Amino acid sequence: MIKVRCPICDRLLDGEDRAQWPDLPFCSARCRLIDLGRWLGGNYRIAAESEEDAPAEYDSENGTP
Repeated sequence: MIKVRCPICDRLLDGEDRAQWPDLPFCSARCRLIDLGRWLGGNYRIAAESEEDAPAEYDSENGTP
């Protein structure tokens, strides 16, 4: 049993199997293309690590980070 919501339009996808929703996790090809456009347009981004958050490089000569 499938019971999820489309991440674009929030429509409830309720059915017995995946055959009823060929564009899963989207409700339609339109919502799938909207999501692709958002990816290609740069709307979805993962922030890069800053130098402060990145682990220090290991110094093989001294055996210290």
